[in-house]
Amino acid sequence: MSPPHLLSLGHGYSAQALSRHLIPAGWKVTGTTRRDDKAARLMDEGVSPILLPRDALGNFDPPVTHLLISAGPDEYGDPMLRDFNEEIAGLAPNLVWMGYLSTTGVYGDHGGGWVDETTPLTPATQRGLARVSAENEWQTFASKHDLPLAIFRLAGIYGPGRGPFAKVRNGTARRIIKAGQVFSRIHVEDIANTLLASINRPQSTGLFNVCDDDPAPPQDVISYAAMLLNLPEPAAVDFETADMTPMARSFYAESKKVSNARIKTELGVQLRYPDFKTGLRALLDQE
Repeated sequence: MSPPHLLSLGHGYSAQALSRHLIPAGWKVTGTTRRDDKAARLMDEGVSPILLPRDALGNFDPPVTHLLISAGPDEYGDPMLRDFNEEIAGLAPNLVWMGYLSTTGVYGDHGGGWVDETTPLTPATQRGLARVSAENEWQTFASKHDLPLAIFRLAGIYGPGRGPFAKVRNGTARRIIKAGQVFSRIHVEDIANTLLASINRPQSTGLFNVCDDDPAPPQDVISYAAMLLNLPEPAAVDFETADMTPMARSFYAESKKVSNARIKTELGVQLRYPDFKTGLRALLDQE
């Protein structure tokens, strides 16, 4: 019997976390990338690389049984469906699970209020609008080919190599203060755990928010990181006068608390890092 085979379109940070669980369990994992150096790193991690656009997307042995889409949309829509629609459709007869990694940015700004999977989508940024469009494209594709699709709306991702400690240590961290601002977050290992739970329950399709239990103001995260490092708390900077890139400033256009109830009730997820304090303590211990 052939082993299960995950094809990861856009094999990035979250997909890498998932593959670290799957490969030791006997899975074959194939991941796409557009960079030669990353293709070499994927091979070192036990992932079979596909270097786009040079390599073909097809003729998989064993057949692809699971499909994860991490590649982000561009101004023209979803690049994978645009460039490889026929090849992906050819996988359909063997697919038992599909997952698309989206973002909680599709909800837009809710003034610090709660949102869940039933909340109307009112994205406040071009990135959010593009994600709504991509979600719709994948839902249409899945419906056309009668495929089970789970869409995972990820909150702000942190984890190894993506924590606040380096900036706090080198003195570049800032506590940007904007009244009422609150974000939801998720440790990358809990993204992997959620994807594993979904793979084990492929009949549970639809929309899933992926975040921890503790939405919090961004300055609280920086303050806690400084405390863990026994370093002075970075100075507070008012959002209105802060020197920020347009990209960084755009994140503050949205303030909301994201409910994660559905991943618990539908998928049985138990968060390993239910709040940023638990997650940051673990990251520091792992350094």
